Amino acid sequence: MSEHHGGQIKGLPENAYSELKPGEEYKPLMPADSTPQEITPYSVIMGLLMAVLFSAAAAYLGLKIGQVFEAAIPIAIIAVGVSTLMKKNGSLGQNVIIQSIGQNSGLIVAGAIFTIPALYILNLEAHFFQIFLASAFGGILGILFLIPFRKYFVAEMHGKFPFPEATATTEVLVAGEKGGKQALVLVVSGLIGGVYDFIIATFGWWSETFTTRVFGFGEMLADKFKLVFRLNVGAAVMGLGYIVGLKYAAIIVAGSFVSWYLLVPVISYIGAGLTEPFGTGATKLISAMTAEEIFRQYVRHIGIGGIAMAGIIGIIRSSKIIRDAISLGVKEVFGKKDASNSVFRTQLDLPMKTIVIGIVATAILLLAFFHFGVLNNLGWALTGLLIVLIISFLFTTVAANAIAIVGTNPVSGMTLMTLILSSIILTSVGLKGQQGMIAALIIGGVVCTALSMAGGFITDLKIGYWLGSTPKKQEQWKFLGVLVSALTVGFVIMILNETYGFVGESALAAPQANAMAAVIQPLMDQQPAPWTLYIVGAILALVLTMIKVPALAFALGMYIPLELNTPLLVGGLIAHYVSTRSKDEKLNNARKERGTLIASGFIAGGALMGVISAFLRYLGYNWVNVEWAESHSAELLGIVMFAVICFYMIWDSLRGKAEED
Repeated sequence: MSEHHGGQIKGLPENAYSELKPGEEYKPLMPADSTPQEITPYSVIMGLLMAVLFSAAAAYLGLKIGQVFEAAIPIAIIAVGVSTLMKKNGSLGQNVIIQSIGQNSGLIVAGAIFTIPALYILNLEAHFFQIFLASAFGGILGILFLIPFRKYFVAEMHGKFPFPEATATTEVLVAGEKGGKQALVLVVSGLIGGVYDFIIATFGWWSETFTTRVFGFGEMLADKFKLVFRLNVGAAVMGLGYIVGLKYAAIIVAGSFVSWYLLVPVISYIGAGLTEPFGTGATKLISAMTAEEIFRQYVRHIGIGGIAMAGIIGIIRSSKIIRDAISLGVKEVFGKKDASNSVFRTQLDLPMKTIVIGIVATAILLLAFFHFGVLNNLGWALTGLLIVLIISFLFTTVAANAIAIVGTNPVSGMTLMTLILSSIILTSVGLKGQQGMIAALIIGGVVCTALSMAGGFITDLKIGYWLGSTPKKQEQWKFLGVLVSALTVGFVIMILNETYGFVGESALAAPQANAMAAVIQPLMDQQPAPWTLYIVGAILALVLTMIKVPALAFALGMYIPLELNTPLLVGGLIAHYVSTRSKDEKLNNARKERGTLIASGFIAGGALMGVISAFLRYLGYNWVNVEWAESHSAELLGIVMFAVICFYMIWDSLRGKAEED
């Protein structure tokens, strides 16, 4: 998450951030009376290529660690670098389109991976067409519901919302007019991080996870006191920690430390000799369990309760925005339109008639999908459709508002609320059991994608407003990006499920999907659930909120395995180190920004190579020597290689020069 600089983007007009005076018109970099190149074969093909690549990378990393990285900035950097290398004239308008189409990747991925893997986790049947259509319909609805609010968010509220992600991306696009040095840094780090993670995943030359069990003292602590330290040595996860920053990385890891160094030992101590404490259905003596088994069987349920309560708190805090959203929506759809809006190219939107027809057509197709592809019951399908349309519309501006103000979208909390509401409504109309769970999760997937798309699309439209793009062109071509990203995500989720799975010892974490599955199963299947542990987590989230600690970040840390949280802290510490070495603030900023490029390269390269490695395993190619990869020697080599990649990141980041800022 980027911070809003509050200053002036170099190259943008003086009033780029300021509030407009009554009657004053904002003058963008590409004036309204100009005709910049925007939609060209180059910009569309590049945008779609970025959508495919970053959809695959974001899906892999999101399912592994539960965080979907922001694709807009690296895509903007690549677009700038390629257009500079190709010596394209008037590339700014085309780069906005490339970024806008490509950014669909992270938005569609967030919608899909938070819900769809829960189908596999619950051993339910999931078809490719269901994953694809749920993602595609959700993305299309998110676009259609947001367009009527574009003018309000980007023009009427100009200067009143910081738009941190849009600010950072706009800085990249504007800075790109002076050369492609940033793209070179991104490509080099992408290759280094990609090769590093590819070696681990494909050849297993060193272990992916280091644990303190490699030492005799560590083995004793793990066996006797259930205390163990675990660290994933991948470049992508460490790079993500750099982007997250020290503050949020520390909060996430604090949640993890509470789980592993407080709750796991306490449960081991008080539960010794008991076979089924806390009503979890366990059949193994606590004393015979490893720290990892205690975490999976008991502690992670506390994290689930915390995630759920943090989402509910977010909705309650957004209640005023929801009320405003309803009145604003009625005003935009039914109010009188100013005909003068069509005069300026920079104020052209898709006509309201087209939007209404699009919503009606999407609703009809969605009804057919629910009826023929999921439920085979028209009444249930109609209920599902109403849930999707009402919740998506109500929460669309909540998502957009969150992105405009803080740059993060509380989509997982809103989706959890959607699943709970859907389950209650569907069971009341007689839909229960496995079919009910499938229906609720696919409904949740559509809503989640719609809200994710609405939040991300407002960033695109703000970038376009600042630079002077044609909103109508951004809106039209966003639909194609949705379809391509939805196709990619569908294939990647199925391949990752076949290769790693989402349940078991070496499965992908998929924390949000696991939380969704854990909440929905007892609602739909009348099965016992560890409600005591959920309640403990919910109370903890309330206490954290009272003392102003971000409850969602802390609860995610409690839920995600320790080895995936500790490298986040390492990355955050590196970010803090490189940005505080000098007394020159400009030099510190330049170093931190160079580090951000390197981290983005590690994330993109590592995640893409992770997908390629998974695809090779899916095809039957696996060169890992399991005996070596799981040995203590391989773990020790892994921690050495992790130190090397960390030192490289520090060294290269410190090469940043103030004049590059």
